[in-house]
Amino acid sequence: MGEYEHLLTKREGDTVTITMNRASRRNSLSEDHLVELVTAFEEAGSSDATGIVLAGAGPVFSAGHDFGDVAARDLMGVRDLLRVCTDLMQTMHAVPQVVLARVHGLATAAGCQLVASCDLAVAAESAGFALPGGKGGWFCHTPAVPVARSVGRKRLMEMALTGDVVDAATALDWGLVNRVVPDAELDDAVAELLGRATRGSRASKAMGKQTLYAQLDRPEDDAYAIAIEVMASASQLPGAREGMAAFLEKRKPDWRD
Repeated sequence: MGEYEHLLTKREGDTVTITMNRASRRNSLSEDHLVELVTAFEEAGSSDATGIVLAGAGPVFSAGHDFGDVAARDLMGVRDLLRVCTDLMQTMHAVPQVVLARVHGLATAAGCQLVASCDLAVAAESAGFALPGGKGGWFCHTPAVPVARSVGRKRLMEMALTGDVVDAATALDWGLVNRVVPDAELDDAVAELLGRATRGSRASKAMGKQTLYAQLDRPEDDAYAIAIEVMASASQLPGAREGMAAFLEKRKPDWRD
């Protein structure tokens, strides 16, 4: 794995863990930090790993955009910063691996956007989620994009308009995270869910994840048009052939992809 100023990366077995390591700045997302995250996800994405965990060092997961960076920019500069941030969110969708957020402490603004943009999320009971711009001077327009696609309209409006912190249990009820566990059990819960989510044919799952994102939020007819073509094509993958043969021959599949 590469060397980074603001991140720690490690490979254990089939999993790459990317840890935001700006604890003194509450893992706020300066442009330098965002660029490193994009690079780290691209590096992990091109590897033979099957899962990527996104974590945060220190007391919180991420406080969102670094206001020191934002305040120094003109309009074009802020637009460029937000585009880099969007590149990160879209890269997490594009990589073939399952991407799982390991959330403790607060995930606010663009930090909450990170959680919503991961494929899966496991939160500690200490976790809290917020789009705080609603009670401040800079509304959380871009963080609301993936949050809206996770929690539904009225819940989004409550988060975005009040800016208040939503606790982990509420985030689970609203669909922002998949699991909530005691803080001491967070790593075990991350490994358990990621282990189940990375079973089977790697190539099949990569195509599956990317196609889910391609059809989500489209009208049903369009979604089916995409899904039919991809599913027909995917039936010819070695993994699909092996899975069906193993079923028909009543044996365990041998995943070589």
